[in-house]
Amino acid sequence: MHGTVKISFGLLSAVLFLTSCAVPPSRLGDYVSSERRAGEDALTQIEQRPLKAGLVLVSDTTQPDAAPNLPDEAFVRLGETLRLDISRSIPVMITDVLPADQIRPQPNGDWTQFADLGRQRGLDYLAVVVLSSTEQEYPLTLFLGWTTHSQPGLRRDNWSLLEFALLDLKNNVSLMQAEGRGWATLDRPTAPGIDQWYPVIYLRPQDPERRIWPPTYEGAPNTLRVVSFDQAEKRLALKLQNSYIGQLQAAMAEGPAS
Repeated sequence: MHGTVKISFGLLSAVLFLTSCAVPPSRLGDYVSSERRAGEDALTQIEQRPLKAGLVLVSDTTQPDAAPNLPDEAFVRLGETLRLDISRSIPVMITDVLPADQIRPQPNGDWTQFADLGRQRGLDYLAVVVLSSTEQEYPLTLFLGWTTHSQPGLRRDNWSLLEFALLDLKNNVSLMQAEGRGWATLDRPTAPGIDQWYPVIYLRPQDPERRIWPPTYEGAPNTLRVVSFDQAEKRLALKLQNSYIGQLQAAMAEGPAS
């Protein structure tokens, strides 16, 4: 019994160690300095609502362990989903998704590049979302159906991160920040040929029983990244909504300013 407990604890420790190493660190600070952040209730203090803003979607793959970019079509689709969900969650009307080709990470961020982009587009507000993700792949044994037959395979975990900042370019402050994280796992054999069961993707950690089958063996890693970022997007939208509701409730509790 004690041996079993020790083994289980060792496995749990290994999983926690791998997870802590793989979770993508925050990248937002290399684009928007934390010194620019306004008070927690800054968005509720603005009378002109909804704010008209452009969405700047930045894919950050600068870290050594970063996963590849999303495919172009998936990247565009994620931008459209963010445009709609941000507008539903907080009083911001996203008028356009702007190109981020000239946006580069800098130590403590570079406000000028966003100010220039806003000026070019005639916008006083920008909603910036930084995408980043990491992956780990390792061997495991795959079982086929409910039988005892097995085949060597690979498991790939993807951890994704979406970081949001709402920039007020007139007053040079960040009005609101939030993040959403996703985690998904891909199991696949070392070679194609058992399409009935694999490759398969699981949502982690909340829904390991739900299965998503990628359309192709070769494209399965890209499907994994799409699924993981989709989970991160849902969590980001919920956090934005809850954060703004909390700000409104706090403002109502304080009452009108004297």
